Amino acid sequence: QVQLVESGGGLVQAGGSLRLSCAASGRTFSDYAMAWFRQAPGKERDFLAAISRGGGITNYADSMKGRFTISRDNAKNTVYLQINSLKPEDTAVYYCAAGGNYRFDRGSAYDYWGQGTQVTVSS
Repeated sequence: QVQLVESGGGLVQAGGSLRLSCAASGRTFSDYAMAWFRQAPGKERDFLAAISRGGGITNYADSMKGRFTISRDNAKNTVYLQINSLKPEDTAVYYCAAGGNYRFDRGSAYDYWGQGTQVTVSS
């Protein structure tokens, strides 16, 4: 089992930045690819980005390239998502997930999920 806890969300003005964190515990963190998803009210969950177990390879949803940066620190068992130039449409609950392959952008490919952290962007 892997337990994931997201943090770093909050209320931010449009144009601002946030760095979300996801702390893992349980099984060996570096055994898992990690990913970020988000879900806005009334919408489906969207893939944002994923990172390989060692952190050397990343995979971004095409629409997220440029403003989103995923990274990880295996010594701290933590994965991060930096979001710049926030827009009101970025308002959503952001989830981290652990799975076997960073190439996959569907939620079913990830085995463990955090509880999510709310990001609200005001205009």
